[in-house]
Amino acid sequence: MAAAGAPSGGGAGSSKVAPSVEFDHSCSDSVEYLTLNFGPFETVHRWRRLPPCDEFVGARRSKHTVVAYRDAIYVFGGDNGKTMLNDLLRFDVKDCSWCRAFTTGTPPAPRYHHSAVVYGSSMFVFGGYTGDIYSNSNLKNKNDLFEYKFATGQWTEWKTEGRLPVARSAHGATVYSEKLWIFAGYDGNARLNDMWTIGLQDRELTCWEEIEQSGEIPPSCCNFPVAVCKDKMFVFSGQSGAKITNNLFQFEFKEKIWTRIPTEHLLRGSPPPPQRRYGHTMVAFDRHLYVFGGAADNTLPNELHCYDVDSQTWEVIQPSPDSEVAHPEVAERVAAPEDAPSFSEERGLKKSRDVFGLDFGITTVKQQPTADSELPSGRLFHAAAVISDAMYIFGGTVDNNIRSGEMYRFQFSCYPKCTLHEDYGRLWENRQFSDLEFVLGEKEDRVRGHAAIVTARCKWLRKKIIQARERLKQKSKQEIEEEGQALSQNEGICGNVKLCCLQPLLEVTIREAEAQPFEVLMQFLYTDKIKYPRKGHVQDVLLIMDVYKLALNFKLSRLEQLCLQYIEASVDLQNVLIVCENANKLQLDQLKEHCLNFVVKESHFNQVIMMKEFEHLSSSLIVEIVRRKQQPPLRTHSDQPLDIGTSLIQDMKAYLEGAGIEFCDIILLLDGHPRPAHKAILAARSSYFEAMFRSFMPEDGQVNISIGEMVPSKQAFESMLRYIYYGEVNMPPEDSLYLFSAPYYYGFYNNRLQAYCKQNLEMNVTVENVLQILEAADKTQALDMKKHCLHIIVHQFTKVSKLPNLRSLSQPLLLDIIESLANHISDKQCAELGSDI
Repeated sequence: MAAAGAPSGGGAGSSKVAPSVEFDHSCSDSVEYLTLNFGPFETVHRWRRLPPCDEFVGARRSKHTVVAYRDAIYVFGGDNGKTMLNDLLRFDVKDCSWCRAFTTGTPPAPRYHHSAVVYGSSMFVFGGYTGDIYSNSNLKNKNDLFEYKFATGQWTEWKTEGRLPVARSAHGATVYSEKLWIFAGYDGNARLNDMWTIGLQDRELTCWEEIEQSGEIPPSCCNFPVAVCKDKMFVFSGQSGAKITNNLFQFEFKEKIWTRIPTEHLLRGSPPPPQRRYGHTMVAFDRHLYVFGGAADNTLPNELHCYDVDSQTWEVIQPSPDSEVAHPEVAERVAAPEDAPSFSEERGLKKSRDVFGLDFGITTVKQQPTADSELPSGRLFHAAAVISDAMYIFGGTVDNNIRSGEMYRFQFSCYPKCTLHEDYGRLWENRQFSDLEFVLGEKEDRVRGHAAIVTARCKWLRKKIIQARERLKQKSKQEIEEEGQALSQNEGICGNVKLCCLQPLLEVTIREAEAQPFEVLMQFLYTDKIKYPRKGHVQDVLLIMDVYKLALNFKLSRLEQLCLQYIEASVDLQNVLIVCENANKLQLDQLKEHCLNFVVKESHFNQVIMMKEFEHLSSSLIVEIVRRKQQPPLRTHSDQPLDIGTSLIQDMKAYLEGAGIEFCDIILLLDGHPRPAHKAILAARSSYFEAMFRSFMPEDGQVNISIGEMVPSKQAFESMLRYIYYGEVNMPPEDSLYLFSAPYYYGFYNNRLQAYCKQNLEMNVTVENVLQILEAADKTQALDMKKHCLHIIVHQFTKVSKLPNLRSLSQPLLLDIIESLANHISDKQCAELGSDI
């Protein structure tokens, strides 16, 4: 079982880990209050192979548990291929040393496929499979509960009154709200999906309680992991009877409701969920779940998959280059089935796969790391836990049914999440600073929006908006005043750029759209997502069909694919005829084709034609269904790549880089130099701009840019605009000095930019850029960064002296360099260097 993770997470790349930065709103805006730590740091997303467990300390093993307590990993139980184990091992993560943990009292009987969790200063071990696997005697599942106190080493069995959970193994367990929660597993005859809980505060007063679950309860399963993140328990994949799935379920502890997390919102071409698997691990860190290993379709993959709980998206984490990943063309090797234990068939002993009713098949290991690689090989029935900002993986069954005694460490990244989609979504919800009003359909319903977002995302609507503006321009000034539709246009101070301050709202008529599906489409433009149809609600599906029709008309490929995936995933026996008829009416041929194929399936056809709804279908559709059943069409395969359109980030990037120039309605002045921008975007991302535009908008439409009393460089200002428009955080280190205080001053909605700036400064000062950073540090009064730069210059002066921009530094900075050099070399050498400079 995985122990609970520490806060922080997210991010990417091969940068180093920078500590997360918390806002202190009492702090001055000046970066002289920036405290930097210049390392050493571990590389983000780096795998490290740590010292393995020596045989004289403890056996190599699988099906064991690990938990994290303070600065140590504790390993309990498992099997070594011959016998079950009940020893307790301790790995010190600071010293990277192994030892046997001190124990007293009677430990649990040797076992595997048990669970272990940490609560307070104790470890709790529940259930598992016990007996003598060598002689095949006394083999049985357990439902006992043991406590191990880390401080004293004391083992104690908890004896409770009342009903007990059925004895089980290969289950899931976690701690939440001072209780141990047990879910599913295998009882020796069948897989389970029941849930039990027990309070861990006082063993004299506690008892087991079965939880009445509701919602989309996962099927009975075993050999799966669970993890708690954001007050929810997550279950991923595992073995469900003869079927292994890659479903992810979440359980709400308070409401006791299960939900299957849909994957239909993952566009084709975007990272899919991990393959179906069992015997894997999953740990939680900040807002992410990390899945590693397991047996997946007869392979042992070693990719690390990451699930973002907020965005509901998966990605495969690319290990940093210094993880020394093996070359991919390593020959595949075939391993024996994971049989735990591995006996000779001639002895006639019953194998553990028969005990569990499982058939593991032949397992292939792909991309086996080389001997000098620090990347773990594929494995199953290993265990993982989190300490601070790193994951530790120990043991497991690897190639050829070999038990492992290896310990690996993976470095998480520690950056706050990107709030871009949430910020634009909030702008859509509150409709502040709207400058458009769409007049929709025959009813002429009205929906407000923002030209900056709409024109960035949809070329079809952009054309409509431009046409509406042109029509308004062509009216005489007198007519505009009479109708109260004044349009003020100020010539910008930027060449041909005109500020389009549309007062009042610009009306744009869209006869092709009704209000409800159009609002869903608008939500997508602002957030890149739409709400998934509720299960069993056919009206939700019909609404998405109307949105799909609009997406086709408006040529929004990304929304089109999203709607199609949602609808196809929602089609079932109860709604297929309604969806099919509606698709026929709306001329949605691809969706209609999906419904017809669904109806004529062997397992569906007889049920569908007996429904009352079938009698009311149009005769032409009935004829199509009958003919489709009698003579199915030949399947055609298209080699053309699927167009999934552009994302919100891609569109806003293009908009900042020039595509949005004609819709600018504000001028940002940086040291007198103008930069056209868009009010709605600035207000969505910054509470400073939101307050300004709401309360004291400058009459001339111009805003002077500074960060406190400091004016950033042009390059740093462009880096800040990239962050505002599309969430970009990559920038030169010298820009980070200017922008470190920007989140305070401009009121960004979290400290993501600040955390990246801090990391950038601490990790990326080099001989090549040290002079630029010295200048920025001097200008922003970042004293410890200036000191750090001078330190690098002094110790690398032979290289620094050859840089062309050395002599272009200001005289005070050159004097600072000479003074620093004087503290490290003789007066004569210093005088010579000073004259050279």
